[in-house]
Amino acid sequence: MSKLLDSIDQRTRLVGENRLELLMFRLRGRQLFAINVFKVQEVVKLPMLRAVPHSHPHVKGVAHLRGQTVPVIDLSAAIGSGPLTDTENANLIVAEYNRSVQAFLIGAVDRIINLNWELILPPPKGTGRSHFLTAITRLDDQLVEILDVERVLADIIPYNTQVSEQVLDADLATEARKRKLKVLMADDSPTAVKQVQATLQNLGIEVLYVQDGLQALQQLQQWVREGRKIEDEIFMLITDAEMPEMDGYRLTAEVRKDPVLKNLYIVLHTSLSGSFNKAMVEKVGCDDFLSKFQPDELAKVVQKRLRQLISSQ
Repeated sequence: MSKLLDSIDQRTRLVGENRLELLMFRLRGRQLFAINVFKVQEVVKLPMLRAVPHSHPHVKGVAHLRGQTVPVIDLSAAIGSGPLTDTENANLIVAEYNRSVQAFLIGAVDRIINLNWELILPPPKGTGRSHFLTAITRLDDQLVEILDVERVLADIIPYNTQVSEQVLDADLATEARKRKLKVLMADDSPTAVKQVQATLQNLGIEVLYVQDGLQALQQLQQWVREGRKIEDEIFMLITDAEMPEMDGYRLTAEVRKDPVLKNLYIVLHTSLSGSFNKAMVEKVGCDDFLSKFQPDELAKVVQKRLRQLISSQ
């Protein structure tokens, strides 16, 4: 437990300062790509893979790593750049997303860098890989493309948006439609936004969304300046942890410091799962934690809050 708390303190200091660490690597050419170190468990040289019949064409096989069998995804092929051919110098990034562990086949590993989220920008429109990018940054005058791994995984394993019958409360959904309830969602992944929108349609709830924490904070502050009651506009804020400009932890801290906004119900919605992130939620002041692409869990949290709202009136 002490090691867990030490890790929480260390990483909380990083995200509390609106900073992130990126693991940079290459695929087939000179272009630099990156993913957030927060998700990475380890980087290893490409081991022997075992083929899996009838698997997705981007799944190169499975590897046996640290006592578990892990699917290996050819990241270059998955983003439309063609399969990785130089397997002699290839590596695997082993990462946890949405309660599962998978490995991404890459080329050479470059380095890990520590940046301020303000230096992370939305991807330019019209580029060939733009729909597989969550953000970009520049380092030594070179463009670094930060990949939307959630989109990659959704293409290989389509996500579910249906709420189970045993979870869905039809009476609550009717009440939500009657009240025209809305949530504000801050997330830089279009894939995650679409999943939440489709899932909450089952509950009769509309989703307003922005691409990062700064936009969410500015929207909330604008409503306050206009004299609107936040509870009349939205009944919940759902925020990703990692976003350009301002991350979800910093957003939560800013909301909690504002005397008008401080009681807003905030749910951290992230593809990083586990006890670490749940403890982080308590430390930074979120009300709840959700792993992404879990429609039943999303429905349970939203319905719980809706019941609280109704009982308090």
